[in-house]
Amino acid sequence: MSITETPMTALTIRLEDELFAVEAGRVREILDLVPITEVPNAPAFVGGLINVRGRVVPLADLRVMFGMDRPEPDQDTRIVVMEVDIDGEPTIAGILADKVHDVTDIEPASIEEAPKVGMRWRPEFIKGIGKRNGGFIIIPDMEQIFSTSDGRSPSSAASEERPAS
Repeated sequence: MSITETPMTALTIRLEDELFAVEAGRVREILDLVPITEVPNAPAFVGGLINVRGRVVPLADLRVMFGMDRPEPDQDTRIVVMEVDIDGEPTIAGILADKVHDVTDIEPASIEEAPKVGMRWRPEFIKGIGKRNGGFIIIPDMEQIFSTSDGRSPSSAASEERPAS
């Protein structure tokens, strides 16, 4: 069963060994890694701020939300600046990507709802799973992720809190 009726134009990014797709229409720009200002006592998932053309933008690390390892940034690390709705308000935010791949159309027939069992991640954070070239593309539900009250996965909530300096 498809979760959409029209093709989804998506920017594909890699986090660890998983391919993710975010709606291309939400993407404002893709940046090389810039200095990140950590925010004391903020959840690790949204614990940083960046300067984008003079504007303060929160930076989220989806790897924290999905319980993934957090490797050191390398030459492929990018920041995807995008618009997400938080509490009904359009908000500019950045997400870290281990690598940005391409913009592609994902056909509706190849997108299915996330299974409720057997998932590595909480299913409420996954809008769907697309199939492409024999592999899978995870489509995160950015609104659900950004509107989560504590911004942390249950497994990381206790260990990822950033202390005040």
